[in-house]
Amino acid sequence: MEQSTSLSAGRLATLVEGFDRSPAYVGLADALRELIGDGRVGYGTRLPSERDLTEAIGVSRTTVTRAYALLRESAYAEARQGSGTFTRLPGGRTRALDRALWPSDVGNGVIDLVCAAATAPPGIAAVYAEAAADLPAHLGGHGYFPAGMPDLQAAIAATYDARGLPTAPEQIIVTPGALAATAVVGRALAGPRERVLIESPTYPNAVQALRTGGGRLTTIALDPSGWDLDAVAATLTRQRPRLVHVMPDFHNPTGLVMSETDRERYAGLLARHDAVAVVDEAHHLLTLDEDAATGTPFAVPAKDAICVGSASKSIWGGLRLGWIRAPHTLVDRLTRARVGLDLGVPVLEQLVLTRLLTGDLEPVLRSQRARLREQRDATAAALGEHLPSWRFRLPAGGMALWCHLPVAGATALSTEAERHGVLLAPGPSFAPEGGLDRYVRLPYAIAAPQLVEAVRRIADAWAVVTAGGSRSATASGSDPVLVA
Repeated sequence: MEQSTSLSAGRLATLVEGFDRSPAYVGLADALRELIGDGRVGYGTRLPSERDLTEAIGVSRTTVTRAYALLRESAYAEARQGSGTFTRLPGGRTRALDRALWPSDVGNGVIDLVCAAATAPPGIAAVYAEAAADLPAHLGGHGYFPAGMPDLQAAIAATYDARGLPTAPEQIIVTPGALAATAVVGRALAGPRERVLIESPTYPNAVQALRTGGGRLTTIALDPSGWDLDAVAATLTRQRPRLVHVMPDFHNPTGLVMSETDRERYAGLLARHDAVAVVDEAHHLLTLDEDAATGTPFAVPAKDAICVGSASKSIWGGLRLGWIRAPHTLVDRLTRARVGLDLGVPVLEQLVLTRLLTGDLEPVLRSQRARLREQRDATAAALGEHLPSWRFRLPAGGMALWCHLPVAGATALSTEAERHGVLLAPGPSFAPEGGLDRYVRLPYAIAAPQLVEAVRRIADAWAVVTAGGSRSATASGSDPVLVA
């Protein structure tokens, strides 16, 4: 049964202080929605009685009654007979109104801003053709490579060597994408009695992947300006997690890059508390600004860290290849866990990636970065024109803008935007335990003209939401799964 906490009338009065009183019941409801959506008032919290809140904030009983009614109508609260009013989020604790999960050609003029993945850069078809010519030489074998083809292991290891992290080929385990790699780590190292620390916001599929072995989730808020390492230290002391998931380079969805100083300190905290970092490096090659760069690999100061990489973001999502870079002491354990999930990835794809990594990958990356830079800048300019009240930090790399809305309403916006022909992933999709309803992720992975048109449509949808005209966020049916 769900455990609920209570919020005193005095505390809630402090939180809603200064709410708009014209009319008061609407202003109070809006203030409460913002608090619930942002997570400052937790999911499942018992709100004060109408009588107690009336006295605490100095309004009429009717004002509180009508405000609570608006919360229930918009799915931010529910009444339990004999127990009171409890907070909720539209669609549930981890609502993911993202319409992506089985990505396809959307059609009918709909613009998909859920799946943060670009089309293949020029030249990929030719590499596939060359790899296909290499395939006959491998047809005489069984085709199973649970840790990856030796040439590909060596090629991936060489990329870590080049970044200043000495790596032997046998430290590499090739997987069907970074998500599969993350699931292998969760299965191998985080059993039912182990805690897994993950940031909020974060890439939502990583949450479930790390729990493959039954690990128990605990979250820590990621500040919009960076990592709060004092909070990390306190959480490590209190929760004692076995695994800690971290994205230090172009974090998804915020775009943040961890400083060198913070990497050193974070690594020291993990060592002190016997926790293993699972380092998601899927975006580290997507540096878009010439004067920006990712930092030293996290596994340099954190010797026991497990790195997870992928070809999907930097090259193409259809090249379903990822990998684990593990310390020598964990390779056997991870390989055994991997065999319990699958026996290897297709030979042709491994030949393709081997060719890319051992050839001249830079033109491919240069093309990908140029497109993303143009698309990022077009999206930012369109937001400035059509949605000037939205705030965001222009990321130096990665694939998305993390937008802060002036008021809570991202979930309602995602529903209304769909009616305007745009599919969006609201902040709660990236919040493992709810909240973040004042945030929206806007990937800039499609062509610039489409992005500009999408922002124009989103602005129209936002006008409807802020005018109170959006219908319930629960009306749009079942939730798909977020892919990228």
